[in-house]
Amino acid sequence: MKNKVLFIVTVVVVFLLGLLASSVINRKSEAKYQYVPQVDIGENEVRNEVWGENYPKEYQSWLQTSESSFASYQGGSAMRDMLEEDPRLVVLFAGYGFSKDYNQGRGHYYAIEDIHNTLRTGGPKGPGDGPMPATCWTCKSPDVPRLMDEKGIDEFYSGKWADKGPEVVNSIGCADCHDPKSMKLRITRPALVEAFDAMGKDINKATHQEMRSLVCAQCHVEYYFNKKIPGKEGVPYLVFPWKNGMTVEAMETYYDDLEFTDWTHKISRAPMLKAQHPGYETYLTGVHADRGVSCADCHMPYKSEGGQKFTDHHLQSPLNNIANSCQVCHRQEAKKLMTNVYERQQKATENRLKLEDLLVKAHVEAGKAWDLGATEEQMKAILNDIRHAQWRWDYAAASHGASFHSPVETARVIGGGLNIAQEARVKLVRLLAELGFNQPVPMPDIATKEKAQEFIGLDMEKLVQEKEEFKKTLLPKWLKEAKAREDAMDSKEVSMLDQ
Repeated sequence: MKNKVLFIVTVVVVFLLGLLASSVINRKSEAKYQYVPQVDIGENEVRNEVWGENYPKEYQSWLQTSESSFASYQGGSAMRDMLEEDPRLVVLFAGYGFSKDYNQGRGHYYAIEDIHNTLRTGGPKGPGDGPMPATCWTCKSPDVPRLMDEKGIDEFYSGKWADKGPEVVNSIGCADCHDPKSMKLRITRPALVEAFDAMGKDINKATHQEMRSLVCAQCHVEYYFNKKIPGKEGVPYLVFPWKNGMTVEAMETYYDDLEFTDWTHKISRAPMLKAQHPGYETYLTGVHADRGVSCADCHMPYKSEGGQKFTDHHLQSPLNNIANSCQVCHRQEAKKLMTNVYERQQKATENRLKLEDLLVKAHVEAGKAWDLGATEEQMKAILNDIRHAQWRWDYAAASHGASFHSPVETARVIGGGLNIAQEARVKLVRLLAELGFNQPVPMPDIATKEKAQEFIGLDMEKLVQEKEEFKKTLLPKWLKEAKAREDAMDSKEVSMLDQ
C-alpha cells in the first residue's frame, strides 16, 4: 500500500515539475523572441507608433498616458483649471501668460494638444504671432532633437513659437529618452548637458540608475531663456540656472547677478521671476533621492507580462499605482500610504496659501504706492522683496510634487517666502504713510477667476475667440503639412529598401 501511495505521489510530483519546466521554457521562449525587430528605427525617427512595432509592451503602456481620469489631492492626470481653483494666481501672474490660462498638465500623450489649446500660445495670425518663442517647444516632442540635429540648436531656438508649428507634432515619447540602436537611455536636450558642464560635472559619467532620473531632468526643471549669450545675442537660448547650485537661493543669486527678469508685474511693477517646474531640484533634496530611488522607480515601475519584465511607460502619479510603486519598498496598506502623502501636501498647502495672500496684498499695495507718486528709489527695496518672496512661493508651488518629494525643504522655502513678504508689506505701510495714506489699502474682489482677470484688465472674450480662430485656420494647415512630410519620409524609406 505504501509503495502504491509513494508511486502516485511521485507521478503527481513529476507531472507538476513537468508543467513547471514547460512553463519556464515557454516563458523563456517568449522573452527570447519578444523583441525580434519588425522595423529599422532610424536615427531621427520620432513617431512613437514606429518604435512600438519593435517594443509593443512599452508602447502599449505609453498609450495609457492618454488616460486622464485620475485626480489626487495635488496632481493626477485629470484636466484641472488652476486659476479657477485658486483665483489669487491671476493677480500673482498679472502681466504674464499664466494669468490668461493655467491648466495642470495631463499625460505625455497630450503634450502637443495641450500647448496648441492653451491661451498662452496666441492666436491665428500665422508665424510670428503670439508672445512665445520657438524655445517653448523644447520639452514637448521628439521632433525637437530631430530639428536640432537637422537645423542646429541655435536655429531651433530662433524665431517664434508658431514658426515651428508644422514641424513639432509628435508627442513626448521614445526618441526623447532612448538611443534607437541600443535602446540605452540618452540625453537629447543640450541644456541639461550644458548645465552639468557649468557645474563642472560630466554627465557622461552618470550611472544607469542616475540616468533613470536625468532623462526626466531634461524637462522637469527650472530654466530660463538667455538672449545675451556672446555670439548668440537675441536668440532665446534655453539655460538651466545651476552654475551656483540648485537651491532656491543659489538660483535666485544667479538671476539677480544677471539682472534677469521674466516679466514686469502689471500692478506692482516688480521685476518678477517665474519658477517653471523645478521638480528635479526639489527631488534631490528629499529622502528618496538620498536613498538612491530614481524618478522611474516610482513613476515608471517595472512590470511583468508573458514572462517579460519591462518598464511600465504609463508615466503617472504613483498614487494611481501604489502596489507596483510604493509597496515595493513600503509594506503599509495603500490607504495608509496615500494618507501619509496627503498629510504632507495639505500641511505645505496651508502655508503656501498664506504666502499667496501676503503676495496678493503686497502687489496691490505697491500699485497704490505708485498711484500716490512713489519714486523708483523708494520702491526699489520693496519690489526686490516681492520678487524674492514670490520666487520662493512659485518654486514650492510649481514643482508640483515638492511637498511630498521633499517636505522639509519645501517648508523651509515657503517659510523664507513668508518672512520676506511680511518685510515687504511692513516697508509698504511705512512708505504709504510717508505718501499721506494712513489706512488699509482696499483689496479687490477676486473671488473667482473671472473677477480676478477683469481686475487685472484681461479681455478674455477676445483671447478665447483668437484661440478658436487658430484652431479653425492655422492648426489644420500645420497638421496637413506634418502629415505630408511624414508620408514623404515613408516613401523615401520604401524606395531605399527597394534599391
